[in-house]
Amino acid sequence: MEILQDKWQQLWDYVTGADLWVSVGSALLNTILIIILAMLVIRFGNRMIERIFENRTHNPFRITERREVTLKKLIQNTLKYTVYFIAIIMILQGVLNLPITSLLAGAGVAGLAIGFGAQSLVRDVISGFFIIFEDQFSVGDYILVSGAEGTVEEIGLRTTKIQSWTGEQHVIPNGNVTQVTNYSVHNGLAVVDVNIPYENDAVIAEKLIETIGKELPDQYEEIVRVPEVIGVQTLESSHYVIRVIAETLPVYQWAGARIMRKEIKEALYKEGIDIPAPRLVMYSRSQEPTSLDIQPDRQMQEGEQ
Repeated sequence: MEILQDKWQQLWDYVTGADLWVSVGSALLNTILIIILAMLVIRFGNRMIERIFENRTHNPFRITERREVTLKKLIQNTLKYTVYFIAIIMILQGVLNLPITSLLAGAGVAGLAIGFGAQSLVRDVISGFFIIFEDQFSVGDYILVSGAEGTVEEIGLRTTKIQSWTGEQHVIPNGNVTQVTNYSVHNGLAVVDVNIPYENDAVIAEKLIETIGKELPDQYEEIVRVPEVIGVQTLESSHYVIRVIAETLPVYQWAGARIMRKEIKEALYKEGIDIPAPRLVMYSRSQEPTSLDIQPDRQMQEGEQ
């Protein structure tokens, strides 16, 4: 009993003693200082990175703006992860006095074992490296990949974030990026099919559409060049189709197509060319037979004679 009382008294003295709280306070203060220092280094590093990219115009190695944003975010993320890793090592070794070498050796063996099982993670990282290195797409591009269509918000070494035009955010592993359709690299092509009734002459309709198209580049900045009338594309049951194409700014091919449809529709309506409607011929049995109905019967009777 006396031994337990002695142990309890020693523990109480240790807990209430000044040495413990001084060491705890010192460790806590050192940890806070290391975290603050890491945050300052990250902030200073981010400003230096932004300043370096701001002076790219004076650099002989010039890059495009979209690639600049991608590389800048990637370097900033790499800086943040590196600084935080160093800060954690400093806290573990300098403040908590833990054996870092043995921890790192164990982490290396564990990482090797995990690496064999996490092949998809390795594939994502390698694919992300080649996406950035080959400049397949960059931040701000409008792309279609893996069933997701939208604007690229961020490209990391493991995932790519895409925001659709309706607001959803898609996070796609880089290993799943197999086929990419990039709409932001070159000018777009707006394709519009105009339905014209058979009662209207095709040559007159084409000339009218050409006259409208000559005014569109001056009225709308989305349309780069004068639209080209390809000609009659198909023949339908109640109308024929005239195809018109126009070169637009990147990612503005859909807006250009809407503009062309609106302007062509208004101009055709003013010239008396209406949009063709489906036609339906109805026949009632109660009606008297016409000459077309009687003629087959007469031919049959003459044949029998």
